[in-house]
Amino acid sequence: MRILIISDIHANFTALKTVLEMAGKFDAVWCLGDLVGYGPDPNACVETIRNLPGLACILGNHDAATLNHIDTNNFNPEARTAILWTQKELSEPNRAFLRSLPEKLELDGVTLAHGSPRHPVWEYLLDNRTARQSFDHFQTDYCLVGHTHLPVLYTLEDKNYPARLMVPEPNTDLILNPRAIINPGSVGQPRDRDPRAAFAIFDTQNAIWEYRRVAYDINDVQQRMAAAGLPDRHIARLAAGW
Repeated sequence: MRILIISDIHANFTALKTVLEMAGKFDAVWCLGDLVGYGPDPNACVETIRNLPGLACILGNHDAATLNHIDTNNFNPEARTAILWTQKELSEPNRAFLRSLPEKLELDGVTLAHGSPRHPVWEYLLDNRTARQSFDHFQTDYCLVGHTHLPVLYTLEDKNYPARLMVPEPNTDLILNPRAIINPGSVGQPRDRDPRAAFAIFDTQNAIWEYRRVAYDINDVQQRMAAAGLPDRHIARLAAGW
């Protein structure tokens, strides 16, 4: 199967639409959470994702906060402003879809978690030590995560040694060996100084990870964010990828 892997769309419909157009043929979609937050298009993004073929989707921390499952005071002021705006904008059918999402999934020999397999909604995997600890919390060959907005690959060749970190080059194909934790990066708000939308195609039959970046109309999104009164910091960061 060819599975489209997306994460951290963050209500950026322009980026999401571009990714779907550029992804080519795929058999299913696995979404790693944070459909909403930060961006101006929460309803368009949730509605689009709800209708994707073969969808498996999990809950992200911004999704949970929009549902009041997480106290918005746990977020920085700009993120909290965006969450409160999203709460007012999101339609009830899209809110119901977010409520239906699990925090963690295991399917086809792969674990899906937004943050980490240990703490699916909140934990950030940003270093080898935390990644090494996370390997003890899933039993499948692979674990796919989002949350950091950074495309990375952690591998564990020997449980007695730290996990190894690899940052893949954009638009390259990687052959995956068990065991690995992989982050496809963010569709709607990349933070690796590359503003292009990030996604991956996972060829499960051949264990190939096709890591992709695609440019989209950032200015269009920024204009709609400004018109909605969303925070200037979130508007500025899209163009620089931080």
